[in-house]
This record gives sequence, C-alpha cells and structure tokens, in this order.
Amino acid sequence: MNAPATTELSVVVIGAGPAGLAAAAHLIDQGIEPVVLESGQSAGAAVREWAHVRLFSTWGEVVDPAAEKLLAPTGWTQPDPATYPSGGDWADLYLQPLADALGDRVRTGATVTGVSRTGRDRIVDADREQQPFVVHLAHTDGREERLFARAVIDASGTWATPSPAGGSGLHALGEKAAADRITYRVPDLKDPAVRARYAGKRTAVIGSGASAFTALAYLADLAKSEDGAGTKGVWILRRGISGSTFGGGEADQLPARGALGLAARAAVDEGHANAVTGFRTDAFERDTDGALVLFGEDGRRLDPVDEVIVLTGFRPDLSFLNELRLGLDERLQAPVELAPLIDPNQHSCGTVYPHGHRELSHPETGVYLVGMKSYGRAPTFLAMTGYEQVRSVAAAIAGDIESADRVELTLPETGVCGGAGLFDTPDTQQAGGGCCAPTPQLVQLGAPATVGAGAEEAPAGGCCGS
Repeated sequence: MNAPATTELSVVVIGAGPAGLAAAAHLIDQGIEPVVLESGQSAGAAVREWAHVRLFSTWGEVVDPAAEKLLAPTGWTQPDPATYPSGGDWADLYLQPLADALGDRVRTGATVTGVSRTGRDRIVDADREQQPFVVHLAHTDGREERLFARAVIDASGTWATPSPAGGSGLHALGEKAAADRITYRVPDLKDPAVRARYAGKRTAVIGSGASAFTALAYLADLAKSEDGAGTKGVWILRRGISGSTFGGGEADQLPARGALGLAARAAVDEGHANAVTGFRTDAFERDTDGALVLFGEDGRRLDPVDEVIVLTGFRPDLSFLNELRLGLDERLQAPVELAPLIDPNQHSCGTVYPHGHRELSHPETGVYLVGMKSYGRAPTFLAMTGYEQVRSVAAAIAGDIESADRVELTLPETGVCGGAGLFDTPDTQQAGGGCCAPTPQLVQLGAPATVGAGAEEAPAGGCCGS
C-alpha cells in the first residue's frame, strides 16, 4: 500500500490518559488532526485502575488549558479548583468528557504493536525523514490495522509495567511463584473483598514513594477500624530513614503531598507499621503455613508476612518502538536531554524545571515520548509537567518554534533536596527550607471525599500519572 504524503496525515497519539488527551487538544488548537489510540476500553483506563486513590494535586492543577478550551462549548464545568480529585473523579469528570469532546478521534480497544518509518526499518538511512510513520495496531476483536502518521506522540505511560520487588531490578527468586500473595498496586480497602484480604493480616509494603505512603496510611486506617484489628504493616526500605524519607512535609509546596508523608510517618510512630531499613529483597519463600518469608541480599530473613504490596516504581514499555531511532539515557530510559534533570542518582527534589520539545526530541525526528513515559524509570511526575510537554510538542509539530520554546509553567517544589536519591547514602540535606507552603495536617485516611467536599478535607493519596 502506498502511503499518502506526510503533510496530509494526522498525528498519532498513543494513550488516552491525561497527557495523551491533552496532546490531542493542543494539536487541534494548532490546526492539526490527532488520532488517539487507547488499548483500554475507555479513556483514562489506567487512571481508573487507581480510582480509589486521591491525588495530591488539586483540580486546578490537573486540568489542561487547551482541554478546558475544547470542553467549554460542551457546557462542561470544572469542579472546585481548590479541591482534590480521586483517580475516579479525574477519569469520570474530566478525562471521559474530554474524550467525548474529541469524538471519533479517540479509538479505544486499540493496542499499538509497532511503530516504524514506512518502508524503512531502523537500519535504513536513505530518504528516511521524508517517509511517514506507520503504526500497527491490534483491536480487541483480533483485527489488525495500520495507520500512517506525520508524527507520533507516545503518551502510553508506564502503569502496565510496574517494577518488581527484587533489589537488582529483576524479579526476586520466588516472586513470580508467590503472585497469589503479591500486588503491585495500592489496594482499594473500601472494596469488601480487598479489605478482607488485608484485614487482620501482616502485610509487607516495599517502596519509598507516594504510593508506599498511601498504602501504609490505608493499612493504618484499616488497623484502627472495627473490622481491622490485628492489621500490621511492615515497611521495607532499600535505604535507611533520614530527614527526607517521609517527603517534604511542611516544606512541600504541594501541601497534600506533604500531608501524605506525614500520614505515613504517623503509621510508623503509632505502631501500625514497622520499618525495615537497608533491605534489598533477594528471594521469597513460603513457610509451612503458606505465608511468605522475604530474604535480603545481605542474608537477613524477615518474619513471615501474609501479603506483599510492591510499590517500587514503574518502567517504560519500549518494545513496540523498537524500529525507531530513540535517544534514551542508558540508566533512566528517558530522553537523553531530559535525563540529567530528573536523575534520582543526583537529586531527589521531586521536580524539574518545565521543559518541552527540545528535551523530548530523538534522533528519529517527529517522535516524542511524553507524560510519565518521558521520565522512564524516574519517579515523581506531575500532570502539570505533562501538560507543558504536550503544549510545546504540539507547537513544534505545527512549526511554531517560538511558542514551542516558550516556558509557560512554574512547578512546585517538594522541599526535599539532597542527592543520593536511590541508594543507601544518607541525604546531605534535611526536609525544610524556604518554601512558602501551607502547613500540612495529619489526616484520617479513608474513602475519598466527594468532589463537592470542602477544601479542609485533606486528600488521601498520591498518584499523578500520565
């Protein structure tokens, strides 16, 4: 089949999450037609899988301006910008209406299986940049299809590829065999079946980020409830505990994020969770009662646990991009120009100055990884970052380089900076500093409040995906 001229083609956007839908809105604003391909059955499919978790960003921080402009003619009204949505709120009250406004530009149940240049595998140089992209996709009914595109924006995120428990980046020995006792997601303890799984049980939580804070706080909340007596958390940290372990606290310019860390600290201080430090998981074994025993790389053996929640981050799926010439950092799997700004080996500030098409570009002109996927294996991504990325990328694709290069966003800081963000080296600076943020309050973490709830009801979670 002969491909049409590149200038006649749409831009293919992979993923109908927050960044992907915002990318489509910005492309339309630039007069470019997008085609959004979503593997799930609805917009925001990945966000819906953590519908029970509350964001630490407010509504005012998770609605993209170009998307809001597209939604305005539909009669859509933004929820109170000072309140905090849950993942379910975000999906139902913003992402789905935005997908509806985009209409048939959004195709669900369409999994991208490969992207290349038409008639050119990754080896061939000749006339390469003049060829349109070809995108192969598979539908849920088994049909295969191919689309041609002038550019490709991959906003597919990292949700589908969580990192394993093993301290070496590989699955620990016995981890796959213990799959019936392990989850890689923050459990929804308002679901009766899920609640029964953890109530009165001893649960290991492996991880040190916002998701781990959320899981610890949820378990502590369960332990204090009538049906949760005996619930105990075991918090497994690859590093020791330092001033930055619980996040920015009062110095975090996102006060709800600071409050989340304080809630995790309270879970430990109140005895609902014990911390095990400097433990890098090497193996899982079952005891005679079927409980799991975790072994560390240093030979330590922990007391048996009934369940394990692994929250060690995510990693990008690059398999379907294998025929493209990507310039990725060898450590983070993020674009090489972006990687030094977000490398947790160098800092743990949880923010990066706004960036756009230049930091996100690759040797393969016209390909961009945006949203959470652009960070590769680095943590702490904000929706605001993704929105600024796609604004710049859409402008670059349209040829408006002046706009693409312009910074239009100021990001908050965590108040936690120090380096050594990944290993066992103590942080050189403690939480604190001159951030003018409201003081976070310790909160009781239960079911997410309704969207109309007052701002004094602090949020109970910390996912902010793409």
